[in-house]
Amino acid sequence: MSITYLEAIREAQAKALADDPRVFIYGQDVGEFGGAFKATKRLAQEFPGRVLDAPISEDAIVGAAIGAAIEGMRPIIEMQYADFSTPGFNQIINQAATLFWRTRVPCPITIRMPSGGLAGGGPFHSQCLEGLYAHYPGLIVMTPATVEDAYSMLLEAVAIDDPVIFCEHKHLYYHLKAPALPTDAMPVGKARVARAGRDLTIVTYSAMLHEALAAAEEIALEGEEIEVVDLRSIKPLDTDTVVASVARTGRLLCVGEAFPWGGVTAEVIARVATEGFGLLDAPPQRLNAKDTPIPYHPDLWSVHRPNANSIGAAARNLLRM
Repeated sequence: MSITYLEAIREAQAKALADDPRVFIYGQDVGEFGGAFKATKRLAQEFPGRVLDAPISEDAIVGAAIGAAIEGMRPIIEMQYADFSTPGFNQIINQAATLFWRTRVPCPITIRMPSGGLAGGGPFHSQCLEGLYAHYPGLIVMTPATVEDAYSMLLEAVAIDDPVIFCEHKHLYYHLKAPALPTDAMPVGKARVARAGRDLTIVTYSAMLHEALAAAEEIALEGEEIEVVDLRSIKPLDTDTVVASVARTGRLLCVGEAFPWGGVTAEVIARVATEGFGLLDAPPQRLNAKDTPIPYHPDLWSVHRPNANSIGAAARNLLRM
């Protein structure tokens, strides 16, 4: 018996609906159809009137959710793809993110964003926008990389009084499994050392965690021990755990699937350079997707984003510095 990353998301939503009558789900085809990836499958039948199909207007979806939150509800929004959230960008950053600071009225909405690439997804269905949303004060941005975090962090997202961008990775939906749902959890905002090491730190999040772990296992056969830190959430960002890891290893490689310009990897390196420069034995490095639109062809896509091989090559190069 095991549970997938996608099933954990579905179970978290079911628990949130069961535990709190203020919770409802709103999005395109989330009702009888069960969502584009079936993350809400059967929930409309289990919770009549609380899993609602929305028009094809992300702007309207977010606006309606903000209005419901103002009136005391706790909506969960499903974007079919993270890429499709941009029509609702104004509502998210100018309304939801600023509402409490303007009015002292909380805005407890959770926006689920299926993120990241799949072979053949192309430029409109594969983007990672977590760095974009993390730029704006007032938003919490979660990037769960495990089944356990997908479940526990989504429940925490619904309970938080601030708007949450919940970046769930599509590649992990069916590829990642766990024996059971967790009974306890680390708090959001706390990073996790996923693999201990002494020679180099890889800081990453979301699906890149598993590519980094695979690279670290391969390099271990060569006698070098890589420490891998899973950020879990990027807003807030746990700088203390990252700097503590760099203090142990002296080298830092940041890995992300998003585009390289700005973003999470740049922020991590900036913070380490500012707060832990004296700990570094080599210049910190980062590895992201290529700075081009995401290609459709699976062969091109496979080299567009980081993977275990490219992460391993970057780590070996840094170890030689």
